[in-house]
Amino acid sequence: MARRKRKRKSHISPKTKLGSWKRQYSRVTPLLLFIAIIFSLIFAVSCRSPVNESGYDNQTLGIPGSADTIIDRLGYALGYCEAHEQAAWVIYRLTAEELRTKVSSRSDDFRADPDIPTGSATPADYKKSGFDRGHMAPAADMAHSARTMSDSFYMSNISPQRPECNRKIWKDLENQVRKFALVEQDVYIVTGPILPKTPSLTIGPNEVTVPDAFYKIVYDQTPPRKMIAFIVPNAGSSAPLQSFVVTVDMVEAETGLDFFPLLPQPLQEELESSIDINAWDW
Repeated sequence: MARRKRKRKSHISPKTKLGSWKRQYSRVTPLLLFIAIIFSLIFAVSCRSPVNESGYDNQTLGIPGSADTIIDRLGYALGYCEAHEQAAWVIYRLTAEELRTKVSSRSDDFRADPDIPTGSATPADYKKSGFDRGHMAPAADMAHSARTMSDSFYMSNISPQRPECNRKIWKDLENQVRKFALVEQDVYIVTGPILPKTPSLTIGPNEVTVPDAFYKIVYDQTPPRKMIAFIVPNAGSSAPLQSFVVTVDMVEAETGLDFFPLLPQPLQEELESSIDINAWDW
């Protein structure tokens, strides 16, 4: 009867096993490190705030804060707040050249914004409400093309303003900011409502919150760089515009937003904490 062949046991010393493990580890470690780096880069990109994804220049200096929906258009970008049915902030760049290029007259085509997934406010919300449809990015700032003019009449760019505010102090402020842009040549503007934490007064079927006040910030990025901010009550006033000037820091405290976050931190702190009214052409 044939004998069964006995399997020969392999005798490997602990020292040999350790050396083998080290050799395998030395081959695997660079691969694991490479994979870890790739995943970390992917994660970093995916978590980064959306800046300039559209190719427009509205978000070049960063967005002021999170929002339910962020829309970037040719003329402006906005962050829509569903709880208040309006934008918490609207930001855009305005140049003297754009202001001198008037190719479109006021279109007055107020309409719901189809790009708000949950549905924006509508013109019906304002009907017989006693409140004006107040522009955040003004139509007069968007006259440099038919598209930007029309886009300014989306209801996502509109906030309830008392007539005595919209037709007087807010209009005066918009005119003054255009003058700033003409003189300084190249500015960024951020504007929006100062919204209560809990809506107290609303209008229309969509319950659009009526703000207590509005803010507007202008950043002149031509040397010497400077900033100026305003907080205007949602009411009538005959006071001069200079009396509504505040620091950008004060607006941030009122809104919880962070304006121009991509500017170098030292420059932010310097410009946002101080104001020099005499540095601007009134």
